[in-house]
Amino acid sequence: MCNFINTDRNMKAIIIDDENKSRKVIQTYLIENCKDFDCILEAEDLESGVALIKSEAPDVVFLDIEMPKYSGLQILEFLQPEEVNFQLIFITAYNEYAIQAFKLSAVDYLLKPLDKQEFIQAVAKAKQAIESKEVSTQIEDLKRVFQQLALNKIALEIPKGILFTSHDDILYFEADGMYTTVYLKGKEPQLICKPLKHFAQQLETKSVFYKPHRSYLINLKYLKELSKKDGFYLVMENNKSIPLAKEKKDEFLILINDIF
Repeated sequence: MCNFINTDRNMKAIIIDDENKSRKVIQTYLIENCKDFDCILEAEDLESGVALIKSEAPDVVFLDIEMPKYSGLQILEFLQPEEVNFQLIFITAYNEYAIQAFKLSAVDYLLKPLDKQEFIQAVAKAKQAIESKEVSTQIEDLKRVFQQLALNKIALEIPKGILFTSHDDILYFEADGMYTTVYLKGKEPQLICKPLKHFAQQLETKSVFYKPHRSYLINLKYLKELSKKDGFYLVMENNKSIPLAKEKKDEFLILINDIF
């Protein structure tokens, strides 16, 4: 949709967010507080949002990160560098680690639930960048943010989309045939359509993850106890007992002596 308002400086905004309520809040804040925008368009997923960007050439794009099918962080996969000629403001409910990545760059962000004053400030900053012709410098900043996020995050392909999860939030992975269940701190387990081998290879350079058994990959940070009752078991902080394979016992004892 497009809302037209009489302004001296005609600007265009695109809101890409799968939550209708969130889109309406952004639209209302723009209409009530940012009178330079005479056109506001909406999209409920990244693909339709990218199509709008290509056809409408917006000045500012408000982009949600966690959406079904494609994350907002994948936007550079859909656009050529010359097509990123707008200011991008991420909308996120991300944790503190991710926010630090945004703060280290010129890429702006807003936390959910949206604060009106912070929203107004972000839009003012975007307008200033547009007027000073700084829009094209965002590409490298975006790449830098994504690389920083990748250092401590893993992409979990869940049915509703992609869940970008901090390594610190993972308790352990458990094999389930050609699938894997990921147990997360303070959240419901997630069934992922990939084998455990996929995650073991992806995290093999991360010393905090260890494979004590062919069916498990654990985060040593959440190891609570080594039990010798009826064999060797590793007890995690959620009280899950995970078997330690016989051939892994000596290796594991050396490992914990080195780490702890």
